[in-house]
Amino acid sequence: MHVTTFIERWTPSGASERANKDSYLKDLCSVLGVPHPEPTTGDRAKDRYVFEADAVLTHANRAESIGKIDLWKHGAFLLEAKQGSDSGASKVGTARRGTPSWVRAMQDAYGQALQYVRTVAEPPPFLIVADIGYCFDLYACFDGSTAYRPFPDGQASRVYVTKLADHVDLLRAIWTEPQALDPSRAKSRVTREIASHVAELAAVLQGQGHAPEQVAKFLMRCLFTMFAEDVDLLPRGVFTDALAAHWIPAPERFVDEATDLWDKMNRGGVLFGAGKILRFEGELFADARALPLDAKGLQILYRAARCEWSDVEPAIFGTLLERALDARERHRLGAHYTPRAYVERLVKPTLEDPLRAAWDLARVEARQLLDEGKIVEACAVVGAFHRTLVRTRVLDPACGTGNFLYVALDTFKRLESEVLKLLEDLGDTEALFGPRVTPSQFLGIEKKPWAKEIAELVLWMGYLSWNARMRTDTMKPREPVLEDYGHIECRDAVLAWDAIEPVLDAEGRPVTRWDGETTKIHPVTGNPVPDDSARVAVVRYVNPRAASWPEAEFVVGNPPFIGGWKIRQTHGDGYVEALWAMNPNVPEKADYVMY
Repeated sequence: MHVTTFIERWTPSGASERANKDSYLKDLCSVLGVPHPEPTTGDRAKDRYVFEADAVLTHANRAESIGKIDLWKHGAFLLEAKQGSDSGASKVGTARRGTPSWVRAMQDAYGQALQYVRTVAEPPPFLIVADIGYCFDLYACFDGSTAYRPFPDGQASRVYVTKLADHVDLLRAIWTEPQALDPSRAKSRVTREIASHVAELAAVLQGQGHAPEQVAKFLMRCLFTMFAEDVDLLPRGVFTDALAAHWIPAPERFVDEATDLWDKMNRGGVLFGAGKILRFEGELFADARALPLDAKGLQILYRAARCEWSDVEPAIFGTLLERALDARERHRLGAHYTPRAYVERLVKPTLEDPLRAAWDLARVEARQLLDEGKIVEACAVVGAFHRTLVRTRVLDPACGTGNFLYVALDTFKRLESEVLKLLEDLGDTEALFGPRVTPSQFLGIEKKPWAKEIAELVLWMGYLSWNARMRTDTMKPREPVLEDYGHIECRDAVLAWDAIEPVLDAEGRPVTRWDGETTKIHPVTGNPVPDDSARVAVVRYVNPRAASWPEAEFVVGNPPFIGGWKIRQTHGDGYVEALWAMNPNVPEKADYVMY
């Protein structure tokens, strides 16, 4: 069946769900080019793609009842169908679309689908709630649990039948290859690819004698510019096309023209041949200078620019970027890093679960008010939850390159998208123009200047990706695009002090020690051993005391752990003695853990 025929046939539907469901879904299968469901046998093990699959429900009194799953496909989805009706033509047993009763009916259908899916041994990746002839609401969970969330987010998870032609490939994939839709798969691949290009270019620039800090800042400007192109914050191709058409053929043009672009990004203005450039500001473009690259270097940059930057996974991008920029770490680029799934194992119970519990309570309260016909009051309850969300702060006092803070921000934005969608469904359009979750809520402390700047970049990339997904054609990006919130501090999170003084020997010469990092190969064993020629000054901390932390409602992160026997080797005598002075009751052999 052609998609146009399907739309014309089913958009007028309004009879009972039971009368329409099977015919509707068979026609949908024809449109998608997938097999129709098979006959039901009544044997759960054999009924892998059927209508009316059994779901054995256990109730609070331990009694059991049999529910019927509208459409079940093992390993793919569970679908629950409802029948709404158009405004002005409400029929018995249907909810009129665009009203609170329809919102309740769709929420009830989702709740019923959740009940059913919890009865199966292997939950599928997708739940689908269908209003016959009107829409499909998509929910997904790719880790084998039942923690389903709107897919891909709360404001883009509804596929309208009138727009079905735009979503045929998506629905076909849900039927035939649902795990391929797991965004983490493509994101991990693209992120690794980009990081390898960055590492190659960093090696070229450092080989030319540029200071590591110069190289890092230059490459981060390049990376953010390529990202901004792909999320429509810059005119399409303003950087990528210039690489191919102008800079690779004539490398001498690159420094002046890239510097001009970044100066326009800093201040805003019109760029010749590209039109208006948004004002970005932020620390990243305060220094707009480009480093010279030959044709080979520009070709590496071009390969990175052609990657799909909207698919970058910020949760691992920071770690890979840090390794790419550090010559000592570059060989570990493809080695172990903390995957997003590991970060989520900590963020979920610490942060997401309590926030979702509060969101569930808000929805229950709003539902009760809707049942009483109090729409304004229901919107107020949902809006109050959102206002709390945008005031809630998260701190990572050992934030590194921002992996945990990014996953926290992503959790907030995903939750916010669900809140805004519900308010929109309830007719509260004013809420769509109110305050939003921003990077200012995600606070970090980090000692390494590079890591601090990468963390800021990662958070902004994550935040702007969300903005791009949620922005409509009529919404313009706000200016300045970047803001200096000062939310990531570059300092020690454990100790504060008034001054650091060098320790001198009896003859007034600075005392030094091994730097705790640099190694050399032992000529006999072939094993790495400390390189005693790599020395740093031994220092004394004046007036050591506990460092203060900014106020926050949640603390997340992966704090550094150093075994007690290695603390002096890693931090030096002065730092360790300051720690003991600050904590006289802690044994000197204690391990070092930030919190």
